Amino acid sequence: MAATLPSSAAAPALLLRRHTAASLSSRCRQRWQRPAARRRDDPGAPLEIRGARWLPPPAPTGCSGASGATPTAEAAGEAPYRGSEAQGSLWMVLLATAVVVCGSFEFGTCVGYSAPAQAGIVSDIGLSNSEFGVFASVLTIGAMIGALTSGRLADVLGRKMTMRFAAVVGIFGWITIYFAKDAMMLYAGRVLLGYCTGVLSYVVPVFISEIAPKDIRGGLATSNQLFICSGCSAAYIIGALLSWRSLVVVGLVPCAVLLVGLFFIPESPRWLANIGREKAFHASLQKFRGKDYDISEEAAEIKGYIESNHRLPKARIQDLFQRKNIYAVTVGVSLMIFQQLGGINALGFYTSYIFSSAGFSGTLGTTLIGIIQIPVTLVGALLMDRSGRRALLLVSSSGTFLGCFLTGLSFYFKAQGLYSQLVPTLALCGILIYYGAYSVGMGPVPWIIMSEVRISWIFSINMKAIAGSLVTLVSWIGSFAISYSFNFLMDWNPAGTFFLFSAASLVTILFVAKLVPETKGRTLEEIQALLQASA
Repeated sequence: MAATLPSSAAAPALLLRRHTAASLSSRCRQRWQRPAARRRDDPGAPLEIRGARWLPPPAPTGCSGASGATPTAEAAGEAPYRGSEAQGSLWMVLLATAVVVCGSFEFGTCVGYSAPAQAGIVSDIGLSNSEFGVFASVLTIGAMIGALTSGRLADVLGRKMTMRFAAVVGIFGWITIYFAKDAMMLYAGRVLLGYCTGVLSYVVPVFISEIAPKDIRGGLATSNQLFICSGCSAAYIIGALLSWRSLVVVGLVPCAVLLVGLFFIPESPRWLANIGREKAFHASLQKFRGKDYDISEEAAEIKGYIESNHRLPKARIQDLFQRKNIYAVTVGVSLMIFQQLGGINALGFYTSYIFSSAGFSGTLGTTLIGIIQIPVTLVGALLMDRSGRRALLLVSSSGTFLGCFLTGLSFYFKAQGLYSQLVPTLALCGILIYYGAYSVGMGPVPWIIMSEVRISWIFSINMKAIAGSLVTLVSWIGSFAISYSFNFLMDWNPAGTFFLFSAASLVTILFVAKLVPETKGRTLEEIQALLQASA
């Protein structure tokens, strides 16, 4: 099916081909035409035009698709119409995404491991509840260290080598836990796993955003959260069948697959362009877009952006808090804080304990969570590039508010001796609603926005590593604070704990409605311009 685009009198109409991945490109979008004199890749254009995205006035709209420019159009002095950046072969993009999300699956298994393993570890090793609380939360200590080093590692070693390094650290972590005979070995293995997840939580979404065409970037980036949920679900479900030592295999497999799979995919073209490997940059971009796809405009766009950043003075960490940048910092950091204040890692690490405290079977409860997380996250992936990031965040945070409120209500009824037969059911419904809502939006979207904002950050390339690490570090600090304090909060007041989480979700709704920008369907350079305009 084809549609025509408006054109000048000297140029015939251009035909649009429907994208082969039609579901993500079927909606209508605005179409623009650029005068040749203002093309950003024109050697005679000023640096500020070549280095930043040119935003032309809107023209009549047409249905989405992609087409190449006809010779007549170029002869008429018009820029070639590129249409959807997703045009061309997508198989390498999909293969690369499938490989790197093994790191996301590893992330999920590390987070989900402690809940089903709690009873076995406490029994076999003889840990007290407080010692097991340290074992569960010490994962975040390693993740903080990983977050601090992840940005620099990714920029110095490259995205692929950084993921290889993280996978090797993860393998050593799982082996240490498998052979653990006391609490210290358990803690050491858990710290190594935390470092692995801290690095992967940063580099995986960044790599996906750097290789994905803009029309499907949100959907592909959501696969990060989908596989985190899948790993967590696998740990919950398989953990109900295996001993805690045997469950280690669930974490070892994705590390091995990631190590092998990275040999079959190209490096990030944006990273290659940043370090000046021109030939490798073009080869990588061509592989990701298909051998017959014209990458000249996209390559010029990436190079122009990098060249303009390299001409800027070397940035310092305090530059993050300058007036022109504070909006981007506020959005990235605040979303990570609200993600953790909603209580996700408290529920993730202590799911079985929460269900048992409410009078429901911990094994059955964790299994049900494992079953619902994957299909709900798939729904979120399908909606990501249709409804937009902000809409999903608003719906998701509303759902986490309701889920925590119902769970808190169940503990309140239990403490007051009211509706005792209703308490377990109410707790189950509340937690399932929470997990379902979180998986749709608050789980994937902050990481997607973080990767988009991080890549399109106003600073030089060197500062982006610091900025990305800062956001990831904040996330893990929040995770540690919530997961470590959860046992103490539950001893203080179980109902009050979940009411606090629900209040945090309510504040999240207000924050998203007022401050979070919509990044759906925008290129990374357009996001940069949006952030500058909002500063």
